Amino acid sequence: MSDPAEETTLPRGKPAFNQDPHRVREVTERNLEAAIGREVRSFRRQQGMTVADLAAVSGLSIGMLSKIENGNTSPSLTTLQVLSHAFSVPVTAFFRSYEERREAQHVKAGEHIEIERRGTRAGHQYNLLGHIGSNSSGVVVEPYIITLTTESDTFPAFQHEGLELLYMLEGEVDYRHGDQVYALKPGDSLFFDADAPHGPELLRQLPARYLSVIAYPQG
Repeated sequence: MSDPAEETTLPRGKPAFNQDPHRVREVTERNLEAAIGREVRSFRRQQGMTVADLAAVSGLSIGMLSKIENGNTSPSLTTLQVLSHAFSVPVTAFFRSYEERREAQHVKAGEHIEIERRGTRAGHQYNLLGHIGSNSSGVVVEPYIITLTTESDTFPAFQHEGLELLYMLEGEVDYRHGDQVYALKPGDSLFFDADAPHGPELLRQLPARYLSVIAYPQG
């Protein structure tokens, strides 16, 4: 059992984050130039190229490529053709994120999908709250409601890629992450690197329900 004095806690003061979740994107961040720039940068990184490498292959200047990637200039069709040859992709590939649909899913109460997942074999009930696959963020997020009952086994050895957030809704469990064990009660949360062994080690009060949000890179 972990020593409460050793556990990492969030500061009591309000932390200062650079990103404003309520900020409305400027028009320049929604336009075609920005979409093309994101795709050019993405293709360059996928092929392990620096801006200087791309400049050498394409014949375009480093300054011009930087302006294109940052959405600060509107590349001509000729320039896009040069880049398409450099990346071996069709010209239309640069318009992909500009045209793609931004999805949202609304799941009504009682309509959550119960799925088979690794923990299901241990008697853990997984209800998927929604799923959006390939998207422009480069991240896949899986939100679940997990329910543990008297039929559930303890299983503190889950391991998978990405990060995971738990938020306790009902009941009480002792939850292991690596060599630490955390007593989770309603309102408690646990945020961790999911590559370390983790899972409920002791079921103290049942039924227990918690929200699990897993995030990992696409592909």
